Amino acid sequence: MIVGVPTEIKNEEYRVASTPVGARELTAHGHTVLVQTGAGLGSSIPDEDYVAAGAQIVATAADVFAQADLVLKVKEPQPIEIDMLRAETTLFTYLHLAAYPAQAEGLIASGATCIAYETVELADGSLPLLAPMSEIAGRMAAQAGAYNLERPKGGRGVLMGGVPGVAPARVVVIGGGSAGTNAALVASGMGADVTILDINVARLRQIDDVHRGRMKTIRSSIAAIDDFVSRADLVIGAVLVPGARAPVVVTEDNIRAMKPGSVIVDISIDQGGCIETARETSHTEPTYVLHDVVHYAVGNIPGAVPNTATYALTNVTMPYAVALADGLEGATARFPELIPGINVANYKITNETVAVSLGVDFVDPGELLSLG
Repeated sequence: MIVGVPTEIKNEEYRVASTPVGARELTAHGHTVLVQTGAGLGSSIPDEDYVAAGAQIVATAADVFAQADLVLKVKEPQPIEIDMLRAETTLFTYLHLAAYPAQAEGLIASGATCIAYETVELADGSLPLLAPMSEIAGRMAAQAGAYNLERPKGGRGVLMGGVPGVAPARVVVIGGGSAGTNAALVASGMGADVTILDINVARLRQIDDVHRGRMKTIRSSIAAIDDFVSRADLVIGAVLVPGARAPVVVTEDNIRAMKPGSVIVDISIDQGGCIETARETSHTEPTYVLHDVVHYAVGNIPGAVPNTATYALTNVTMPYAVALADGLEGATARFPELIPGINVANYKITNETVAVSLGVDFVDPGELLSLG
């Protein structure tokens, strides 16, 4: 099979879908790997490293999309990329279709089989291909929050860890999954007073067992959010429903009640956002101020550390990419968690949660693609 890796074109996206190590794995299985020239430069990976791993360098994205049977990407395809998809193509990338309905329409019309990293789900409910980016986004959210709490950035002028005799920043993390826990871990490491809110008490118990009181845990509720958000210096939203739009849990009234110069970081923005006042921003213009609160809502947070993120992503995607290159039916038999990852196929939406979020009909991918 021909596997293609185009250069990412989303604004300020510097990651690439495969490292040379990944290309070597694919070529070792007998597949041809096409990498668009310069695709790895944003991640500090030169073309020569791909060539040394057995890949072929091609000039344009059009060359990749025209020839590849399997296209590996990082972010949701942009309109020009959707136009290049063929019905015979399998696309493997982050899609976040609930947050990007226009892209969903384009992918349905293309007829391509589109597999979303973020809805590949193991039997225990874990999301193996989302986990490393959630870890990075969470850790960076705490950094971004600390930076924007500085007065020159519009913040209250609060140091995360305080100093002897002065209280540390109050940090509230909403969502105790991978992103939220990593955000709390870094904020706690900076010396902040950290509280995690989640509706899953079992998850809160697990966090408490591991971190032994370094972070407070509170069962999330409307009353708890009203109370803790209003008193926070930094609120980090990290709510996730796999495949669905993130539920709004922090309202505009909550934002109005915050102290002037407080900071909001919405990690969930690539799933629509869990904070009512959040709108997607970019690394170039990452923040805006509304109701005297600094909002940071970058849609591709890990894109700021592309070298780390690219290697972390390839570590988890490559076994699946190799299996898909060997054949979709065999891949789903070996890795059944790929089946919920299939979001679009044969002009239909094939993930039920995504279909509900988009308000369209759902078709079972196993039946549509005759998977065992």
